[in-house]
Amino acid sequence: MTRIALIHALAHSVAPINQALAQDWPQALRMNLLDDSLSADLARAGSLDATMHQRFQRLAGYALDCGSDAILFTCSAFGPCIEAVARAHPQVPVLKPNEAMVAEAAARGGRIGLVASFAPTLGSMPPEFPPGLELRTRLAEGALAALDAGDGARHDALVAAAARQLVDEGCSAIALAQFSLARARHTVAAACGVPVLTTVHSAVAELRRRLGDPA
Repeated sequence: MTRIALIHALAHSVAPINQALAQDWPQALRMNLLDDSLSADLARAGSLDATMHQRFQRLAGYALDCGSDAILFTCSAFGPCIEAVARAHPQVPVLKPNEAMVAEAAARGGRIGLVASFAPTLGSMPPEFPPGLELRTRLAEGALAALDAGDGARHDALVAAAARQLVDEGCSAIALAQFSLARARHTVAAACGVPVLTTVHSAVAELRRRLGDPA
């Protein structure tokens, strides 16, 4: 049975990717590793130092020692560390959280609307898209606070409202920037009437492709 290691830095990322795998690839065996100190330690350090790189190598090594066939990291703030893991283990697929959705959006073309609930994401993520792709961004203000407070319905409604604004600006598809936003996928689709891309569903499809198990 195919074993996928999911390595998380934020607790909010755990449920969305597990739900996507349960829906889109139920045959895959999931392994979840959560180190919720990674983001706080990055904030204190201010950069991805050698210690952080070593931690990522150890996390990946543990996942592979447990028999994982692929690794998906779910927090986009650690891109260089993830790239180093991929170079160290070329025998297995190692994915950054956004790369599959970025590739899917680039292949679709047109004007893409990118919605985030965490403001720094709108600074860090757009450069991951090809320079020729027309991208509009919007912050779903208050959505993350609503999710932290346990109000999932308000979170989803705020994300959908932000996405609707982008559609009104001519976006032909919506990309939800964070794993935690995937829960709003159906609400956004109903509100906007355009294709909705999520990091989690794109990542699952890409893992299946790389491991030779197409849907």
